[in-house]
Amino acid sequence: MVDTLVTPQGRKIAYHLTAGQGPTVVFLGGFKSDMAGTKAVFLEDWAKKTGRAFMRFDYSGHGESGEAFEDGCIGDWYEDACAALGLIDGPVVLVGSSMGGWISLLVARAMPERIAGLVGIAAAPDFTEDGFWAGFDEVQRAELERQGQVALPSEYGDPYIITKRLIEEGRDRLVLRSPLDLPFSVRFLLGTADTSVSTETALRLLDHADSPDMRLTLVDGADHSFSSEVCLPMIVGAINEVTAPAAGVAGG
Repeated sequence: MVDTLVTPQGRKIAYHLTAGQGPTVVFLGGFKSDMAGTKAVFLEDWAKKTGRAFMRFDYSGHGESGEAFEDGCIGDWYEDACAALGLIDGPVVLVGSSMGGWISLLVARAMPERIAGLVGIAAAPDFTEDGFWAGFDEVQRAELERQGQVALPSEYGDPYIITKRLIEEGRDRLVLRSPLDLPFSVRFLLGTADTSVSTETALRLLDHADSPDMRLTLVDGADHSFSSEVCLPMIVGAINEVTAPAAGVAGG
Protein backbone atom coordinates (compact mmCIF):
# COMPACT_ATOMS: atom_id res chain seq x y z
CA MET A 1 0.00 0.00 0.00
CA VAL A 2 1.37 3.40 -0.99
CA ASP A 3 1.87 6.11 1.63
CA THR A 4 1.50 9.83 0.93
CA LEU A 5 2.87 13.08 2.27
CA VAL A 6 2.00 16.70 1.57
CA THR A 7 4.98 18.93 0.80
CA PRO A 8 5.35 22.41 2.32
CA GLN A 9 4.24 23.69 -1.10
CA GLY A 10 1.00 21.69 -0.86
CA ARG A 11 1.77 18.94 -3.36
CA LYS A 12 0.71 15.35 -2.59
CA ILE A 13 3.59 12.89 -2.94
CA ALA A 14 3.32 9.08 -3.01
CA TYR A 15 6.13 7.02 -1.51
CA HIS A 16 7.24 3.67 -0.12
CA LEU A 17 9.59 3.62 2.86
CA THR A 18 11.15 0.33 3.96
CA ALA A 19 12.58 0.10 7.48
CA GLY A 20 16.07 -1.27 7.91
CA GLN A 21 19.68 -0.47 8.67
CA GLY A 22 21.08 2.84 7.43
CA PRO A 23 22.15 4.92 5.77
CA THR A 24 18.77 4.93 4.03
CA VAL A 25 19.04 4.36 0.28
CA VAL A 26 16.77 6.80 -1.58
CA PHE A 27 15.94 6.22 -5.24
CA LEU A 28 15.19 9.31 -7.34
CA GLY A 29 13.63 8.52 -10.71
CA GLY A 30 13.90 10.16 -14.09
CA PHE A 31 11.90 12.60 -16.17
CA LYS A 32 8.35 11.28 -16.56
CA SER A 33 9.38 8.04 -14.87
CA ASP A 34 7.92 6.65 -11.65
CA MET A 35 8.72 4.56 -8.60
CA ALA A 36 7.23 1.41 -10.16
CA GLY A 37 10.11 1.22 -12.63
CA THR A 38 12.49 -1.73 -12.86
CA LYS A 39 15.41 -0.14 -11.01
CA ALA A 40 13.34 1.20 -8.12
CA VAL A 41 11.55 -2.09 -7.53
CA PHE A 42 14.76 -4.12 -7.91
CA LEU A 43 16.51 -1.97 -5.33
CA GLU A 44 13.61 -2.16 -2.91
CA ASP A 45 13.67 -5.97 -3.18
CA TRP A 46 17.44 -5.95 -2.59
CA ALA A 47 16.99 -3.68 0.43
CA LYS A 48 14.34 -5.93 1.98
CA LYS A 49 16.50 -9.03 1.47
CA THR A 50 19.58 -7.39 2.99
CA GLY A 51 17.89 -5.43 5.78
CA ARG A 52 18.69 -2.02 4.33
CA ALA A 53 16.49 1.03 4.84
CA PHE A 54 15.11 2.19 1.50
CA MET A 55 12.78 4.79 0.00
CA ARG A 56 11.26 5.25 -3.45
CA PHE A 57 8.80 8.01 -4.31
CA ASP A 58 7.07 9.80 -7.18
CA TYR A 59 7.66 13.46 -7.89
CA SER A 60 4.53 15.56 -8.31
CA GLY A 61 3.00 14.94 -11.73
CA HIS A 62 4.60 11.49 -11.85
CA GLY A 63 3.23 8.04 -11.08
CA GLU A 64 0.85 7.97 -8.13
CA SER A 65 1.55 11.50 -6.90
CA GLY A 66 -0.76 14.46 -7.38
CA GLU A 67 -0.58 17.40 -9.80
CA ALA A 68 -0.19 17.47 -13.59
CA PHE A 69 3.15 16.62 -15.15
CA GLU A 70 3.06 19.69 -17.41
CA ASP A 71 2.75 21.99 -14.38
CA GLY A 72 6.02 20.78 -12.88
CA CYS A 73 9.63 21.88 -13.19
CA ILE A 74 13.05 20.96 -11.81
CA GLY A 75 12.62 23.17 -8.75
CA ASP A 76 9.27 21.60 -7.88
CA TRP A 77 10.70 18.10 -8.13
CA TYR A 78 13.74 19.09 -6.09
CA GLU A 79 11.38 20.40 -3.40
CA ASP A 80 9.46 17.12 -3.56
CA ALA A 81 12.69 15.20 -2.98
CA CYS A 82 13.59 17.40 -0.01
CA ALA A 83 10.13 16.80 1.47
CA ALA A 84 10.57 13.04 1.06
CA LEU A 85 13.96 13.16 2.77
CA GLY A 86 12.27 14.97 5.64
CA LEU A 87 10.64 11.66 6.56
CA ILE A 88 14.03 10.03 7.13
CA ASP A 89 16.18 10.31 10.23
CA GLY A 90 19.92 10.16 9.75
CA PRO A 91 22.13 9.98 6.67
CA VAL A 92 21.00 8.90 3.22
CA VAL A 93 22.53 7.47 0.07
CA LEU A 94 21.07 9.12 -3.01
CA VAL A 95 20.61 6.93 -6.09
CA GLY A 96 19.54 9.18 -8.95
CA SER A 97 18.55 7.94 -12.39
CA SER A 98 18.73 10.35 -15.34
CA MET A 99 16.91 13.49 -14.15
CA GLY A 100 17.11 11.96 -10.69
CA GLY A 101 20.87 12.32 -10.99
CA TRP A 102 20.42 16.08 -11.41
CA ILE A 103 17.93 16.22 -8.52
CA SER A 104 20.39 14.24 -6.38
CA LEU A 105 23.13 16.76 -7.08
CA LEU A 106 20.81 19.63 -6.12
CA VAL A 107 19.92 17.87 -2.86
CA ALA A 108 23.57 17.12 -2.16
CA ARG A 109 24.53 20.73 -2.80
CA ALA A 110 21.83 21.98 -0.42
CA MET A 111 22.36 19.52 2.43
CA PRO A 112 25.76 17.78 2.12
CA GLU A 113 25.72 16.94 5.82
CA ARG A 114 22.83 14.49 5.19
CA ILE A 115 24.54 12.58 2.39
CA ALA A 116 26.54 9.42 3.08
CA GLY A 117 27.14 8.71 -0.61
CA LEU A 118 25.73 9.26 -4.10
CA VAL A 119 25.19 7.00 -7.11
CA GLY A 120 24.24 8.54 -10.45
CA ILE A 121 22.77 6.25 -13.10
CA ALA A 122 22.94 7.93 -16.52
CA ALA A 123 22.90 11.21 -14.60
CA ALA A 124 21.52 14.08 -16.68
CA PRO A 125 22.46 17.38 -15.02
CA ASP A 126 21.28 20.60 -16.69
CA PHE A 127 19.43 18.69 -19.44
CA THR A 128 16.67 21.29 -19.79
CA GLU A 129 19.30 23.77 -20.96
CA ASP A 130 21.98 21.61 -22.58
CA GLY A 131 19.57 19.05 -24.01
CA PHE A 132 16.14 20.51 -24.73
CA TRP A 133 16.88 24.21 -25.20
CA ALA A 134 20.19 23.68 -26.99
CA GLY A 135 18.51 21.19 -29.32
CA PHE A 136 15.52 23.35 -30.24
CA ASP A 137 15.52 24.94 -33.67
CA GLU A 138 14.19 28.44 -34.27
CA VAL A 139 10.70 27.16 -35.06
CA GLN A 140 10.51 25.25 -31.76
CA ARG A 141 11.87 28.19 -29.78
CA ALA A 142 9.27 30.47 -31.35
CA GLU A 143 6.51 27.94 -30.58
CA LEU A 144 7.68 27.71 -26.98
CA GLU A 145 7.55 31.50 -26.66
CA ARG A 146 4.20 31.81 -28.41
CA GLN A 147 2.31 28.83 -26.95
CA GLY A 148 4.22 28.25 -23.73
CA GLN A 149 5.06 24.66 -24.65
CA VAL A 150 6.38 22.39 -27.37
CA ALA A 151 5.89 18.64 -27.92
CA LEU A 152 8.90 16.38 -28.43
CA PRO A 153 8.78 12.74 -29.54
CA SER A 154 9.64 10.16 -26.90
CA GLU A 155 11.05 6.65 -27.20
CA TYR A 156 8.90 5.69 -24.21
CA GLY A 157 5.36 6.49 -25.41
CA ASP A 158 3.46 9.77 -25.55
CA PRO A 159 5.36 12.88 -26.62
CA TYR A 160 7.11 14.94 -23.98
CA ILE A 161 5.40 18.28 -23.39
CA ILE A 162 8.20 20.73 -22.70
CA THR A 163 6.96 23.94 -21.12
CA LYS A 164 8.45 27.40 -21.07
CA ARG A 165 8.43 27.23 -17.26
CA LEU A 166 10.44 23.99 -17.30
CA ILE A 167 13.13 25.64 -19.42
CA GLU A 168 13.23 28.99 -17.65
CA GLU A 169 13.03 27.67 -14.09
CA GLY A 170 15.66 25.06 -14.91
CA ARG A 171 18.16 27.86 -15.47
CA ASP A 172 18.01 28.60 -11.76
CA ARG A 173 18.92 24.97 -10.97
CA LEU A 174 21.97 24.37 -13.15
CA VAL A 175 24.85 22.54 -11.45
CA LEU A 176 27.57 22.53 -14.11
CA ARG A 177 28.06 26.31 -14.17
CA SER A 178 29.27 26.85 -10.60
CA PRO A 179 31.39 24.88 -8.10
CA LEU A 180 29.89 21.53 -7.12
CA ASP A 181 31.36 20.15 -3.92
CA LEU A 182 30.43 16.54 -3.13
CA PRO A 183 32.24 15.72 0.14
CA PHE A 184 31.47 12.00 0.11
CA SER A 185 31.97 8.96 -2.13
CA VAL A 186 30.35 9.18 -5.57
CA ARG A 187 29.83 6.61 -8.33
CA PHE A 188 28.51 7.44 -11.79
CA LEU A 189 27.28 4.66 -14.13
CA LEU A 190 26.62 5.10 -17.84
CA GLY A 191 26.00 2.82 -20.81
CA THR A 192 27.84 3.42 -24.07
CA ALA A 193 24.57 2.83 -26.00
CA ASP A 194 22.76 5.56 -24.05
CA THR A 195 21.11 7.88 -26.60
CA SER A 196 19.85 10.36 -23.96
CA VAL A 197 23.02 11.09 -21.97
CA SER A 198 26.35 11.26 -23.79
CA THR A 199 29.72 10.10 -22.54
CA GLU A 200 30.79 13.72 -23.00
CA THR A 201 28.19 14.81 -20.43
CA ALA A 202 29.36 12.17 -17.96
CA LEU A 203 32.99 13.20 -18.37
CA ARG A 204 32.06 16.87 -18.00
CA LEU A 205 30.34 16.09 -14.70
CA LEU A 206 33.27 13.98 -13.53
CA ASP A 207 35.68 16.82 -14.32
CA HIS A 208 33.46 19.51 -12.82
CA ALA A 209 32.45 18.02 -9.46
CA ASP A 210 34.83 17.89 -6.51
CA SER A 211 34.78 14.71 -4.41
CA PRO A 212 37.36 12.80 -2.35
CA ASP A 213 36.32 9.53 -4.01
CA MET A 214 34.54 9.78 -7.37
CA ARG A 215 34.49 7.29 -10.25
CA LEU A 216 32.71 6.88 -13.56
CA THR A 217 32.01 3.39 -14.93
CA LEU A 218 31.11 3.01 -18.61
CA VAL A 219 29.26 -0.17 -19.52
CA ASP A 220 29.68 -1.31 -23.10
CA GLY A 221 26.35 -1.66 -24.90
CA ALA A 222 24.12 -0.63 -21.99
CA ASP A 223 21.25 1.74 -22.86
CA HIS A 224 19.68 4.63 -20.95
CA SER A 225 17.41 2.40 -18.86
CA PHE A 226 20.44 0.64 -17.30
CA SER A 227 18.07 -2.15 -16.26
CA SER A 228 19.57 -5.30 -17.73
CA GLU A 229 20.62 -8.35 -15.71
CA VAL A 230 24.18 -7.07 -15.98
CA CYS A 231 23.43 -3.47 -15.02
CA LEU A 232 21.13 -3.90 -12.02
CA PRO A 233 23.73 -5.68 -9.82
CA MET A 234 26.21 -2.94 -10.74
CA ILE A 235 23.92 -0.39 -9.08
CA VAL A 236 23.93 -2.46 -5.89
CA GLY A 237 27.72 -2.73 -6.10
CA ALA A 238 28.01 1.05 -6.43
CA ILE A 239 25.75 1.58 -3.39
CA ASN A 240 27.90 -0.80 -1.36
CA GLU A 241 31.06 0.99 -2.47
CA VAL A 242 29.89 4.44 -1.44
CA THR A 243 28.48 3.24 1.90
CA ALA A 244 31.22 0.80 2.95
CA PRO A 245 33.53 3.38 4.60
CA ALA A 246 30.70 4.99 6.59
CA ALA A 247 28.37 2.08 7.22
CA GLY A 248 30.66 -0.91 7.20
CA VAL A 249 28.68 -2.53 4.40
CA ALA A 250 30.68 -4.92 2.25
CA GLY A 251 30.05 -7.31 -0.56
CA GLY A 252 27.57 -7.16 -3.46
